[in-house]
Amino acid sequence: MWHFCSAAVVRYALHLVAKKQTSDVSFEELAMPLFDSLYNLAAWLSGNTGDAEDLVQETYLKALRGYASFQPGTNFRAWIFRILRNTFLTSRAGLAATRTLALEDEDEQAAPATLDTPESILLGKVDRQAIQAALEKLPVHFREVLLLCDAEEMSYQEISETLSIPMGTVMSRIYRARRALREALQAQQPSAQRTSHG
Repeated sequence: MWHFCSAAVVRYALHLVAKKQTSDVSFEELAMPLFDSLYNLAAWLSGNTGDAEDLVQETYLKALRGYASFQPGTNFRAWIFRILRNTFLTSRAGLAATRTLALEDEDEQAAPATLDTPESILLGKVDRQAIQAALEKLPVHFREVLLLCDAEEMSYQEISETLSIPMGTVMSRIYRARRALREALQAQQPSAQRTSHG
């Protein structure tokens, strides 16, 4: 595995492969706009820039090798994010992170989303470092749904496809992840007004 990853290196490799493709849309045209988003998710999941670079590079290589099996007209973004997630989960960092996961109850109902949630109000009052520290303490399965939903602005359907889980599970995890993040942030802010943990 290479120990560096840059957009220029990936673009060059994709350019060489794109010359050989005959489809209407090249891999490069689909994949390169997602580079920053993939890197951001990889950095959050791995917690390490070096591992994130390796993870993105490995993701692009796997996606490039498997591009012939990609079904045109389906969701490329969800497809490549799923490759990134699966690559992370099989990496050393991913294996270490998933060993600490507790069994979760997927039957919990998700609360409906609103524009002014307790989380958004609290996040408006908390500094970025506190948010990052709280996110890093969340289990991977909570971190990934929050990042895909809130940072990458994926729809529930896209998250469902990316993580290969039912949409009800996506909604449940987002609800529980937001609640866990809120509780972690409140624990960091003893002067913050506490809300019900209902």
